[in-house]
Amino acid sequence: MARTAQELGSAVRRPPGAPPAALPLRMLQWLIGSGLLPFRRDEFRRDEPKSASWHVLRHRRFLIYFGGSLVSNLGTWLQNTAQMLLAYQLTHSAFAVGLVTSAQFAGFLLIGPWAAAMANRVGSRRVLIASQVVSAGIAAALAGLQLTGSLNETQLTLGALGIGLAFAFALPVQTAMVSGLVPEDETKAAMAMNSVSYNAGRTLAPVLCVAVIASIGAGWAFALNAISFIVFAVTIIVVRPRAAAPPPREARDWLGLRIAVRRPRILLLLAMVAAVTLADDPVLVLGPPLARHLAVPTVWPAYFLSALGLGTVVGALVPTRPSTAKRAALPLLGLAISVIVFTAGFSAWVSLGSAIAAGAAGLLTGAAAQALLLKTAGPRQATQVMALWAIAWAGSKPLASLADGWMAGQIGVQWTGVVLAAPAITVAMLELFLRPGVKNRLKVWIYRRNGTHPAAQLIS
Repeated sequence: MARTAQELGSAVRRPPGAPPAALPLRMLQWLIGSGLLPFRRDEFRRDEPKSASWHVLRHRRFLIYFGGSLVSNLGTWLQNTAQMLLAYQLTHSAFAVGLVTSAQFAGFLLIGPWAAAMANRVGSRRVLIASQVVSAGIAAALAGLQLTGSLNETQLTLGALGIGLAFAFALPVQTAMVSGLVPEDETKAAMAMNSVSYNAGRTLAPVLCVAVIASIGAGWAFALNAISFIVFAVTIIVVRPRAAAPPPREARDWLGLRIAVRRPRILLLLAMVAAVTLADDPVLVLGPPLARHLAVPTVWPAYFLSALGLGTVVGALVPTRPSTAKRAALPLLGLAISVIVFTAGFSAWVSLGSAIAAGAAGLLTGAAAQALLLKTAGPRQATQVMALWAIAWAGSKPLASLADGWMAGQIGVQWTGVVLAAPAITVAMLELFLRPGVKNRLKVWIYRRNGTHPAAQLIS
């Protein structure tokens, strides 16, 4: 059990007649007493939660939701992997892989600002169920085209775009609803497990997809995805999650953006979310050209995706602590370093291990950022702010994928990884090393520019 500095200091004091204390313990005492080694009493509060995120599965409604979400994400990543392999098989171009991936997430750039407002007008639960039914129909159509041998690159891209548009409506609603399935003090753990369900699909589905394609054909990957959408729609009907509080009467489509502009903490958290997407995108898009560079079998891109998802499962085992921006910034820096090592191409196994590390770091950053966003926004503005989170997380994906695919052909896979990791390094460094005085002056400037006063509590 961890001790406070005072307790640790008393532990190394030698009573009369006792043997000399061990040299390492004396050195540790001196470092703490001199202030060279920070040791804060509040870092080891007894009431601080230290259990892993898995503990939220004891809540029955969340357990049912998690199971349905896991099935849905398995189907989604079955199709994602099949799309990636088919696009590269048809064109032998990393840009084609990036184009299909970009189309799947382009919906957040096209309709993201209006998705949350429409969900509030129509009803969050109805929008979520309808999006699953529409996505199931599109996946079934792609399955039919592939099974008949008529699926081409254009149809593949259009199908990805259609599912992406439905996903743009579903994601902010689904994320805001998660907090209604657990007590408020377990929101961060629930967010982490929500990410685990997404990334567990990314862990298992790529390997499963290889088996499906080899045995019964790629068309069945789309068909299984269609079934998974229906399973998740039934799950939402059974669980009946508590909807978020309705927004103020004056809410408009761009309310979330106005909220973020007035709160620099929200802007920083959104920047972290976007940096995670930019940094881990090379694992998906650059997998095929990296495998060719390493002279390994063509199924290795699926293994890279599995490793990325496995890392998120490992990250969920890390004990949860109260979220702070610095606890999000440190793993963000680790994510950037892992991606640079991944694209460096030292060996296939080094890249595989780096993908696992990237997945763990991305989960820790994403879960902390989501919990802080919900806490900062409050229940009445949760849906609007989570719509911005969806734009930052998924809306930056098409830009990252296009940039990945284009730069891979211009400057190579290695330098592309460095460029995509640079925003994560920048945001993490700003949070970790920006002096408090500079942050305070920035807050005052925003107060004055928005004509507000600190008493308005617009800045966290």
